[in-house]
Amino acid sequence: MRQTFYQYLMTLRNPNDHGEIANFSQNAFLDQAFPKQETDFEKLSNYLELNAGYLPSMSVFDEAYNMYLSHEHVGRN
Repeated sequence: MRQTFYQYLMTLRNPNDHGEIANFSQNAFLDQAFPKQETDFEKLSNYLELNAGYLPSMSVFDEAYNMYLSHEHVGRN
C-alpha cells in the first residue's frame, strides 16, 4: 500500500533536528488542514503555496517530495 506524502513526512519529524525538512514536517504536523491523504505533487504544491506560511521556500517541499518519491520507489520492490 502506498504511503501518503504526509505519512512519509511524519517519519522525518525530529525535535532535535532544526533543519528545514524537520521543521517542515513539524509544522505540517501542527497544520490541521494539511491534505493528509494526498500523494499528488501539484495538489500538495498548490496547498502549500496558498496556506503554508511556515514553509520558508517551496524548494524545501520540492526536496522532501523528491525524497518521498525515492522512498516510494524503493518500497515497491
